[in-house]
Amino acid sequence: MYESHWGLSQTPFASNLDPAAFFESRVHEEALARLNYLVEERRRLGLLLGAHGSGKSLLLEVLYDQLRQAARPVARLRLLGVSAEEFPWLLARQFGIDPRVESKPTSLWRSIADRLIENRHQQWGTVVLLDDVDEADETVRSSILRMLQLDTSPQAQLTVILTAQLGGAQRIGPRLLEVAELRIELANWDLDDTRGYLDHALQRAGRARQAFDAEAVAQLQQLSAGVPRRVCQLADLALMAGAGQRQQQVDAPTVQAVYQELGIDYSSVAQLSTGLVS
Repeated sequence: MYESHWGLSQTPFASNLDPAAFFESRVHEEALARLNYLVEERRRLGLLLGAHGSGKSLLLEVLYDQLRQAARPVARLRLLGVSAEEFPWLLARQFGIDPRVESKPTSLWRSIADRLIENRHQQWGTVVLLDDVDEADETVRSSILRMLQLDTSPQAQLTVILTAQLGGAQRIGPRLLEVAELRIELANWDLDDTRGYLDHALQRAGRARQAFDAEAVAQLQQLSAGVPRRVCQLADLALMAGAGQRQQQVDAPTVQAVYQELGIDYSSVAQLSTGLVS
C-alpha cells in the first residue's frame, strides 16, 4: 500500500549506509570536500564530529567507496565494542594481510607496519577510517596512537580519520586531539537541505511529483531539528500515514501526528542541535 499509493519503486527513506543514496547537502558536500583534502594532502589525522544521526558514518562510507573505486589502500572499522586485542587483527584483515586467529598482537603490528611502508614505497597513501572513536576503550585509543607512529619516515603517507559525537570530543583523549590537524563539525540541515533531501529521495524511488506540501516540509524541519536521521524517520512514517489516509500530499498535521506517536522529547531534540557549527 505504501509504495503503490505514492507510485514508488522502492522505499525512499530506508535508513542505511548505502553511498548510492547519499544526498550532497551543503553541509555534507563541504564535509566530504574537507575529508578529501585530508586524504589528498596526506595529513596524518582528522576528526569528523557531529550529533547522533548527523551523517558521520554515511560520510565515511561514501569516502571509503570513493577510495576503493580509485584503488587506494583504505581500511574502515567501527570501534564500538572493539577491544585493544581485536583492533590490530581487524585492521590487518582490512589491509588484506589475512591474519591467523591465533596471531599475537606484536606480530600483527609488525605486519601492519610492513604494509604501511610497502604502500609508501609504492607511492600509495594509506587511509584508515575509524568510526565511533569516542565509544572506544581507552586502550583502543592508545592503539590508534601506536598506529600513527608505525611509519616514522618523513615521507610517511598514512591518513587516519576519526568520527565522534560532537559532545563527546573530549572522550577522544588529549593526545589524539593534539595530533589532529583538521576538525570538521557537521551542522544540522536547514530548511533548504531538508526540502532538497526529500525531493532527492523520492525521485530516486521513482516519484517525480512532490509528496509533501510546503507546510509539511516546514513541520518536518522544525520537529526533526534538521537532524538527517530524524528527518528520514519522520518522513518515512508520514508517508505511511498519508498512504493510509489516501492523501494526495502529506500535510503538516500528519507529520505532527506521527511525531507525537513516536513520543520524542522535543526539548531534547532542540538542545541536540544547539551550538552546532559548520
